[in-house]
Amino acid sequence: MTRAVSPFHAQRTLVALAVCSVCLGVQAQSAIVDASVSAGVGVVGGTQADRALFGQYNGQRSRDTVGLLGLDYSLRDQENGKWIDLTGSDLIGDTRELNFVWKKPGVWKFTANYGELVRVDPNILKTSLTGAGSTTPQVASGAASDIELKTKRTAVGLGLTKIITPALQLQLDLKSEKKEGTRALGLAYSCTLQQGVFCNLILPEPIDANHSQVEARVSYSLEKFRINLGYYGSYYSNNNAAINPTGFVTSSTLNQMPLALSPDNQAHQLDLSGSYDLTGTTRGTFKLAWASASQNADFSNAGLTGPVVSANNPAVTYSRPDAKVITTLAKLGITSRPLPQLSLLGDLRYEDKDDQTPLFNYDLLGTNLLAKTQYATNHSLPNRKIQGKLQASWQFNHDYRGTLGLDQESIDRGTVTASSLVSGISSLRQKTDETGVRAELRSQFADNLSGTVSVSSSQRNGSSWLQPNSGFGTDPGLSTYRRYLTGVTEGVNAALGTVPTLADRQRDKLKLFADWQASEKLSLQFSAENGTDKFSAPNTNGLRDTRMGQIGLDWSFAMTTNWAVNGYLSQTTQTMNQAFYGGTVMAFDNTNLGASIGVSGKASSKVNVGGSLSYMNDRSVYAQSPDASAPADVASTLAKTGGLPDINYRQTTLKLFADFALEKKSSVRVDLIHQRASVNDWAPLVYSDNSTVTQNQDQNVSYVGVTYIYQLP
Repeated sequence: MTRAVSPFHAQRTLVALAVCSVCLGVQAQSAIVDASVSAGVGVVGGTQADRALFGQYNGQRSRDTVGLLGLDYSLRDQENGKWIDLTGSDLIGDTRELNFVWKKPGVWKFTANYGELVRVDPNILKTSLTGAGSTTPQVASGAASDIELKTKRTAVGLGLTKIITPALQLQLDLKSEKKEGTRALGLAYSCTLQQGVFCNLILPEPIDANHSQVEARVSYSLEKFRINLGYYGSYYSNNNAAINPTGFVTSSTLNQMPLALSPDNQAHQLDLSGSYDLTGTTRGTFKLAWASASQNADFSNAGLTGPVVSANNPAVTYSRPDAKVITTLAKLGITSRPLPQLSLLGDLRYEDKDDQTPLFNYDLLGTNLLAKTQYATNHSLPNRKIQGKLQASWQFNHDYRGTLGLDQESIDRGTVTASSLVSGISSLRQKTDETGVRAELRSQFADNLSGTVSVSSSQRNGSSWLQPNSGFGTDPGLSTYRRYLTGVTEGVNAALGTVPTLADRQRDKLKLFADWQASEKLSLQFSAENGTDKFSAPNTNGLRDTRMGQIGLDWSFAMTTNWAVNGYLSQTTQTMNQAFYGGTVMAFDNTNLGASIGVSGKASSKVNVGGSLSYMNDRSVYAQSPDASAPADVASTLAKTGGLPDINYRQTTLKLFADFALEKKSSVRVDLIHQRASVNDWAPLVYSDNSTVTQNQDQNVSYVGVTYIYQLP
């Protein structure tokens, strides 16, 4: 694995490059330079709890005052063929970005960028846990204190493009991102706090990982033939392999096993793509790709040995998974225009994911591994997918164009691993096939009015269902752990659900879009969409049907030469009807309403002003009711409680700005923001050790920013 580039070293390098670019720009007498620097201060009102949502990503959660610094530098030297751009924003804040471009058009280009992003969890953790955010937290019973969970991403990127000849081009891109901090994570342990039951404990995850990416590409182009060869590499390294909690955790069953974190992994891909002009109106395309993704972390070094043995030798302790997935992809396509009115398109895509991860035996209950009566293996997940697409478009006249399409998808998930466990599911399927048709009509109804209407319908079905055995191995005590063998649909366990991605499904969708230039000053865009899914499975539990809808209106109006207003109004809805074991039927209904109005203009020759008012209301309703098979206690509970409570999130935001021109090269900008938010999703959550997670249901915050902008000579 290659060593990651230090983001901080890269930052210094990037700044040095920026300084060099300014020097180069000053020395070039024939260059046109356009540069500006902005500096200012922002003041935030309200308490930290009021800023929980407002300050998630802008660094304004815990600071009442923030500094503002930005720059924009551009050099164009046509005589020497030099082009330099340097932009920076929030350079002394938590979301700083710096981007540098240096190129000689048509010959080469060099890019560099640096960025940081801090995300603060809007929820406050109050706990007596010591060592929170480390790999060895200790559950304690002392005084509780507030802990702010946040993560920081630091990213650096370098890119180089070289045009060797008009037909040959090389490109190389390097990216590296460092992520560190803490985020909420929990687990149920057997502990002394609650004898005989599991404790629900929060164990903040310590984050210290790096993700690097490399992409290299060669492009070659002739008059009729174009080809592209590329390599992509991904390298993920996590310095924290596991969390080892101590304190009240005293489980003999779990043997105080550590909590595993994301392991190191890597992936490599080679791809070859291109196109060839068969005739003046017909072009063929192709793509071939091979990828290998592997994960081979040493779990034993992280303390994650556990009750696991080798599949071939039960006496050998398992330490490395040797996990590997090989993906092969091939795609062929053709586009043609045999007639001036007729356009044809065809695609065939084949993708095979070969899971080569070895199977290992896991001791489920911590008993006799060598007897092999109470163990299971991991699940092999191969996947072979074939997709086809045919499409024909006909231009009836200048105003009307129609399109018909046919789509086909077949997925083969391979033979189900009989020794693996899949909990809570009544049946599985090896193969599914889906066929869809679609039609679209585009029309230019008038010079100022155009629109599109499209309809689509698809049907998915598959092979015979695979059902679980009543037992596992030779021990009837493991009857709740199920394996899958080829069988029929009779005897499917009614208490379990069916995976909706495997069930038979009928999907229908309708889309409308219209663009109307009502007058020289007024324009409107309208869109609407409605879709339904209906599912059919071996048993009645699980997802039955869904519906989605969307309607939106965007508009803009130029009142005068100097003043304009704009806005939008939209609503989306989603419903899901599903049944659960125990006679409960739940109808989930989510509605999101959004609206905005904005205005901008020139108050005078030296003053530009503007503002916007936006509103959003997201409501989720969980309507629960008993069906005829519901036991009396379930029906009684639903009658008393009404089921799950509704979840509402509302946000209203007012933004105002004004730009004041002081003189030819300087100006001042003032920004005012007021945001009101209300959310009832997070009622206080209490853990077994009395740790709590809370968030203010009503949050009000105001922001005032003043920025001075100076245009450099």
